[in-house]
Amino acid sequence: MLFGIEWDTTSNWLFASSILPILLRGLVTTIQATVVGFAVAAVLGLLLAALKSARLRIISWPARLITEFLRDTPLLIQLFFLYYVLPDYGIVLPAFLTGALALGVQYSAYMSEVYRAGIESIARGQTEAARALDLSALRTFFIIIVPQAIPRIIPALGNYLVSIMKDVPVLSVVSVLEMLSVAKIIGDRTFNYLIPLSMVGGLYLVLTLFASAAIRYLDTRLPKQGLPLR
Repeated sequence: MLFGIEWDTTSNWLFASSILPILLRGLVTTIQATVVGFAVAAVLGLLLAALKSARLRIISWPARLITEFLRDTPLLIQLFFLYYVLPDYGIVLPAFLTGALALGVQYSAYMSEVYRAGIESIARGQTEAARALDLSALRTFFIIIVPQAIPRIIPALGNYLVSIMKDVPVLSVVSVLEMLSVAKIIGDRTFNYLIPLSMVGGLYLVLTLFASAAIRYLDTRLPKQGLPLR
């Protein structure tokens, strides 16, 4: 007996092994939502950063307003809006896709600021040299500036990858069966919450450790120096 709780080690291990396949299915959903959400955030965040960097205020100011709106409103409200409001206008999306988009849209605002910091760290001489070579602003941005900026912001982007992963349980409110919601269902049916929730915590720990190790590997492998100016 420990802390007033009587433990049956054999039955606990049998119970854990019996629910592991179910939790692993929830794990797959968690990973899929994380990957899709991060991909949406990475692309949309870069687009917002490019628009905010535009010299014309008619382009940059709307992008700044959108970024502030997304950062200053809760993820749950954005999720409810996509899931419950859009169908009133004929846009019906599956629960999983809706949740992944909500994650991506929310984090695109944060990641746009990370992109902006990376872009501003590039010496202005790079842009001036591209202009001297008669490269368009679009080509300069995506071919010269962005490839140099991204290696410098890998750690920050990686932090948001982990944050997206840990926010996936929010999607359970729109019936997405990720790990935590599966564990809760198991607990409701067996009246044993300790084991499934502990297993989910352990799986999340493994996921975040793996993601952090991958981020550190990329950070050490990708070159961060700028292109030489001749």
